[in-house]
Amino acid sequence: MTKLEPAANHYGRDVSARIGSAAPNLFEQYPLLEALWEDAKDLLAVRSNDTHTLYSVSIAHQLLEHHPHAEAKIVLPAMLLHDIGWSAVDPDLVLSAIAPGAGNPELVLQHEKEGAKLAARLLEKHDVAQEDVERIIHIIDGHDSRAESTSIEDSLVKDADKLWRLTGHGLDTIMDWFGLTRAQALTLVESRVAGQLFTEPARSMASGFIAVQRASMLSQRLVLDGQ
Repeated sequence: MTKLEPAANHYGRDVSARIGSAAPNLFEQYPLLEALWEDAKDLLAVRSNDTHTLYSVSIAHQLLEHHPHAEAKIVLPAMLLHDIGWSAVDPDLVLSAIAPGAGNPELVLQHEKEGAKLAARLLEKHDVAQEDVERIIHIIDGHDSRAESTSIEDSLVKDADKLWRLTGHGLDTIMDWFGLTRAQALTLVESRVAGQLFTEPARSMASGFIAVQRASMLSQRLVLDGQ
């Protein structure tokens, strides 16, 4: 659970007036995303895809800061809807599609194709321009299976999708998917992310995530937590 309130104030004084106002959150900045989320969240309730999606959208938004020529109106809806197609796959088969040493390319393709169809309907419901719908569903239909990138927007979606794996939530999830220790999960994830990112900001972000995860597993760190 995310810590939202302090457990103490060791300084003893209120400094909140000195820190300024928080920026609007992602859904406040992009009302379409909030509307799409309300339609998509039930379709994403498979193997933590809902939480994965929220992290990935936030990562994609941050990557957009480094690529002002990329179009947020394409990247962010594509990111939010990229995995809704897993709702059309037997949930008992989802992990077999991506498991180490296994994998089922047909299931991966199925979730992309079904996701593109579902996304088109949701985007049209919210009056998204047809040209934008076509660009968004092109990204969704190939976000896992297509090794190359076809645009900067495609690159940012692919990069953000992979970067989630290096977050705390990503590792926690993957550990329980496959019964791995945290160290094993990080080794697996690094092998699936290293060399596969398209943009330099994503590679820098990956290095930062890896550093944090490695620090969290240092024996000296674990002792401080009483482990």
